[in-house]
Amino acid sequence: MQATITLEYSDVKMAEAVAKAVSPDNLKVPFGLKIHTVNDGCKVVTDVICEGTLATFTATIDDLLFSASTAEKTLQTVKQQI
Repeated sequence: MQATITLEYSDVKMAEAVAKAVSPDNLKVPFGLKIHTVNDGCKVVTDVICEGTLATFTATIDDLLFSASTAEKTLQTVKQQI
């Protein structure tokens, strides 16, 4: 199974920050799972390749989107404080 998830932001700094926030998830993954996240201008692009179960695949995507959402909310809160 394979998926490419693209998240688009209004500015490059936000995209860079979200990419950095979710990138640690790329480091340690179970056997048969590959995750690669890059920042491309105002976009964060993540490729997920899973040779395991559908449950692992969907849980990985869910974790990625949850992490990105958490990063977005944190960055918005910090922006409001400045």
